[in-house]
Amino acid sequence: MAQSNGIIKPKTKRSKRFLESRAPKLAEDGKSTMIMKGGNANQTVSQALKDIYSLKKPSAVLYKKKNITRPFEDSTSLEFFSKKTDCSLFLFGSHNKKRPNNLIFGRLFDFHVLDMIELGIEKYVSLSEIKISKCPEGTKPMLVFAGEAFDMDDEYKRLKSLLIDFFRGPSVSAVRLAGLEHVLHFTAVDGKIFMRSYRSLLKKSGCRTPRIELEEIGPSLDFVLRRTHLASDDLYKLSHKQPKALKPKKKKNISHNVFGTKFGRVHMQKQDLSKLQTRKMKGLRKRKRGAVDGQQDGESSKVAKMES
Repeated sequence: MAQSNGIIKPKTKRSKRFLESRAPKLAEDGKSTMIMKGGNANQTVSQALKDIYSLKKPSAVLYKKKNITRPFEDSTSLEFFSKKTDCSLFLFGSHNKKRPNNLIFGRLFDFHVLDMIELGIEKYVSLSEIKISKCPEGTKPMLVFAGEAFDMDDEYKRLKSLLIDFFRGPSVSAVRLAGLEHVLHFTAVDGKIFMRSYRSLLKKSGCRTPRIELEEIGPSLDFVLRRTHLASDDLYKLSHKQPKALKPKKKKNISHNVFGTKFGRVHMQKQDLSKLQTRKMKGLRKRKRGAVDGQQDGESSKVAKMES
């Protein structure tokens, strides 16, 4: 590929296809995640990264080699790998004496770091320690958030948004009931975040609606919130901007209530009610003048005979 005046021009068909795949689209592809570990990651952090990678497959890239970098001090290496692998989400694991068992969740906008939140692992149970059948690879999880902190605190609100972005999976138009079998539950209480992974089982209930049971499959993680790097409100709003072609067109005179019922308003010209055609009935029909006079003469003659 040749570059002139900041514009990259492809020389081969392969490079042309590559540039077309990276070009902006109205409907963007699903977000991919890169998972990497720092230069001093221990066994706990490495195993946690592998377990989260198993939840994210196939839309994730796992780097097995150690990368000596500090995202909160210099994020250029993360931005370089993001552009190389076309990933907009990342997970970085590290371990040191000051911050043991450290995980950094983050996302990028236009290949620049948007948000980073650092979580410390206090308790960890891996996938291999729970001897139960797991969900199939690529299963789209159901996300559940519990705790007032996710609705009250600004940092926890951004953490909730980041976790939804990280674990939600690809966008789909329809979901079958049997495919809803993986549940990720996040609980924020007493300054800690508890992450649990369950498999939903559909049991017989004696009626049409099945009885649902949850079975823990792992991994199980207890986090504590550490450092944060949050984008400004203007940049955060810009990252959510959608092209005009994707915005639904507003239809006039149509509204919905809180229950989703659709209401329509019809505009009509002013009607003249005197010319309004009503239903014809025999009792309301207008009679001819001659017939009315004849009927009145007949009635008067009958009255005269009765008097005589």
